[in-house]
Amino acid sequence: MSILTAEKLIIAFHKLSDFLNHPGDEFSNTIDSAPNHNAWFTVAEVRRSLASFQEMLNLPALEKWFEQITVSQHPKKVGLILAGNIPLVGFHDILSVLATGNIAIIKLSSADSQLLPALLKQLIEFEPLLADRIIYAERLKDFDAIIATGSNNTSRYFDYYFGKVPNIIRKNRNSVAVLDGKESITEIGQLGHDIFDYFGLGCRNVSKIYVPEGYELKNFFEPLEQYQDIINHFKYNNNYDYNKSIYLVNTVQHFDNGFLLLKEDEGLSSPLAVLYFEHYKNLAELNEKLKGMQDNIQCVVTHTALKLDVDSVTFGQSQHPQLWDYADNVNTINFLNKL
Repeated sequence: MSILTAEKLIIAFHKLSDFLNHPGDEFSNTIDSAPNHNAWFTVAEVRRSLASFQEMLNLPALEKWFEQITVSQHPKKVGLILAGNIPLVGFHDILSVLATGNIAIIKLSSADSQLLPALLKQLIEFEPLLADRIIYAERLKDFDAIIATGSNNTSRYFDYYFGKVPNIIRKNRNSVAVLDGKESITEIGQLGHDIFDYFGLGCRNVSKIYVPEGYELKNFFEPLEQYQDIINHFKYNNNYDYNKSIYLVNTVQHFDNGFLLLKEDEGLSSPLAVLYFEHYKNLAELNEKLKGMQDNIQCVVTHTALKLDVDSVTFGQSQHPQLWDYADNVNTINFLNKL
């Protein structure tokens, strides 16, 4: 009887990486039709997501990742409740379940119900032993553990229904950027990717920037002009117009460059097409403030040396996590290895 091994999984995952670099006609058609199912999933953004996974699944990274993985020969059934805010956002959870030799019982998000099955179909072609490890379900039952991704509201529902089994239940998180005023035009331009990729809908997208007192905001706005075409997407434009009208009607002070609204606010979670900003006096004081907010922060984009227990990445890299960059700083592999 064939046994699923780490070597077989590494080969299959790496083949998938090569495939994503040159997808066939069938999968290309799935990409092209993605906007018909979800208007946020433009072809460009779907390809951006696929490129990120293609980059992630390189052979040295896979070999390093699997050093921490035990491939179980007694698979557990792991229910996965997936989000759909950006293309293929649940793919890493699925990979983690499969990598540990377990069975993924997948409840797809209605917002992302086409791409994942097409991608997993291709993965099964590379490793047929995975066919019995991937199950789709409208309603989860007969599971040994749960990984659920949702909002602060749905997390209470998840806690109620799934609290008696081993679980990872994720809530809302946002990412922030910390500027020290010494950033180059190029670095601020790269920060635009952290803000605008996937229209800013991901938890790794920057929704707020911290700037030193006296910071000239024009130094921030000018390098972002290269992203102005985002306003041509009708759903993004609707959000921009709506939030702008609210600020104008209520005489809320804000800055506007024609496609992004910048508002001073102590909150972390800004509305779509809005970026919050806040001034700080010194980095040591800011570091302590962010420490108290870590449970709400996914990652920090900066080139300063902050001492926090969340991912810190350079400009333009928030949406390029490694295999071992786990959501909410909870090691999914450790959780699955212990089942």
